Amino acid sequence: MPQNELRFNDLLEAAQHSAVHLEMRDSYGVGDEEDDYQQWKQTGLRDADPGSAYWAPWVDLIQRTTARGVTVRRARVVSGPVTDYIRYEHAGAGVNVHAGEQVRWLPRSQAVDLLLPGCDLWIFDGARALFNHFTGDGDWADPPLELRTEPGIVKQCTDAFETVWERATPHDQYEIH
Repeated sequence: MPQNELRFNDLLEAAQHSAVHLEMRDSYGVGDEEDDYQQWKQTGLRDADPGSAYWAPWVDLIQRTTARGVTVRRARVVSGPVTDYIRYEHAGAGVNVHAGEQVRWLPRSQAVDLLLPGCDLWIFDGARALFNHFTGDGDWADPPLELRTEPGIVKQCTDAFETVWERATPHDQYEIH
């Protein structure tokens, strides 16, 4: 995630009880994972070492966060059959779980009656929604992040996340099709 005046790490480190992440794209084109993604496409092997240079900063951040008692949950809404990118994400999600995140997957066909936000987001402590803006190709847009604190917006996003979470399948039970 690009660094700018809205520093994601600062928001996560300030969380007191919860941080939830809703992902809804079937493909991302974010430059910082391009090398790992291309290696996976060529070899079928994904960096799944929590101590690797690729993963260690994230693992450390999540472990510090959960050690403070903050629950971190990630829900992904995905189309079926899944894209190669979602297969890649699934192959690495065990590291997210190892770090302390709870991860669930919801087929898009089971979300047709849900009112979902227009873009991916994080919600911190049910009080702040950090929207992630991407280009059509899946790279970070400019600006990449938008923080909203209006109670109505945050509640709508929280309600959407919780409904997805209730319907979604835990990572260790979700099979890619």
